Amino acid sequence: MKKDIHPEYREVVFQDTSSDFKFVTRSTMSSNETITMEDGKTYPVIKVEVSSASHPFYTGKNVFIDTAGRVEKFRNRYSKKAQQSDSE
Repeated sequence: MKKDIHPEYREVVFQDTSSDFKFVTRSTMSSNETITMEDGKTYPVIKVEVSSASHPFYTGKNVFIDTAGRVEKFRNRYSKKAQQSDSE
C-alpha cells in the first residue's frame, strides 16, 4: 500500500441525538468533539440523528409524521395543474 494516502481508521463513538444512545466502533470519520466513555477512554464523537435505538423499524414504535398536511399540499399543487390541462 502507498503511505499517507489512506484516512486514519480508529475507534470513534457514534451518538444518537434523539435517544442519547452511544456506541463505540471503528471508522475513518473525524470530529473535533470528544467524549469520555465508561471505560475511561476519550474518543472522537460523531453525532447522528437516527440509529437502531431510535429508528421506528427497529424500535417498533411509529413516529407520527404530518402526512395529512403533505398530502393536502400535493393535492392542491397538482389538482390545479391536472384541471388546467384537462380543460385545454
